[in-house]
Amino acid sequence: MDDYAASLASIVADVGDASASQLKTVYFGGGTPALCNLKPILDALGPRLAPDCEFTVELHPLDVGEQLLRTLVAGGVNRISMGVESLSDETLDHMGRGYSADAARRAFDEVRRFFDNAGIDLIIGYPGDLERTGIEKVRALGEWGLSHCSVYSLQNERGLDNVPPDDAVLDRIGEIAAELHAIGLLRYEISNYALPGRECRHNLAVWRGEDYFGLGEGACGRIGVVRTRNCGTRRESAETVSRDFDIRERRIFRLRTREGLDASGFPEWTEILDRHVDDGLLARSGSVYRLTPRGTEVCDTILSDLVL
Repeated sequence: MDDYAASLASIVADVGDASASQLKTVYFGGGTPALCNLKPILDALGPRLAPDCEFTVELHPLDVGEQLLRTLVAGGVNRISMGVESLSDETLDHMGRGYSADAARRAFDEVRRFFDNAGIDLIIGYPGDLERTGIEKVRALGEWGLSHCSVYSLQNERGLDNVPPDDAVLDRIGEIAAELHAIGLLRYEISNYALPGRECRHNLAVWRGEDYFGLGEGACGRIGVVRTRNCGTRRESAETVSRDFDIRERRIFRLRTREGLDASGFPEWTEILDRHVDDGLLARSGSVYRLTPRGTEVCDTILSDLVL
């Protein structure tokens, strides 16, 4: 993995040289942070970080340890997202995660020793998990000291059997949303909840239509009208889109956020959006449309109606 880290560090250096300004956010996702030598990557990033840069690293609970956390702090990391996935020991075992819910809690306690801005991810809809994970386990998250929580519905790419119906998953997500709200974590995007001021700035930048570099295996990026997708550690231009497409794409995904979609300048969207207002899926304030609780369940359908 050291060669991989060196390759990433080289790409980071190139990106920094090409960038007109310092990096405002960095998001280091997946399992890579604990698998490779982070020092050359952190050293390459350091001079290019804005003074108030939000620097997030994702961690697996089994990889959390004092030495790694100290390395991250020294490298400028100031935000951690830990993939807990489930609060049920049986579900975690079926997932092959290799830890218990208590072990995840202990790992997060260790994270909190070094980072006051830290959160977790949960996946809802794994077979049997709705029955195993009562809402009382979600309520106990109030004791974790979370500043952020991401709650995703299962994407059944492995073809698992006995996956619960969508309605049951959405009902559970609604219950979790209520519990998170009770401990101060407010929904600022369909799948994300945070204490006020602790919203993930990196993800918000993407949803608000800002440019971003994608580094590493399979990462995507958006720079002007160019869309990139990586193969290994190489940056490859996937396509160049039209200026009109670029403007629409950057605007449309704001609907996912609490801020909503300002449809001014796009009169062709008004009839479609107003129809969803009538259906109770959107609320309108002037030219701004926001999802209702019902609308959050079918946002992708609404977005598909706004043909890019």
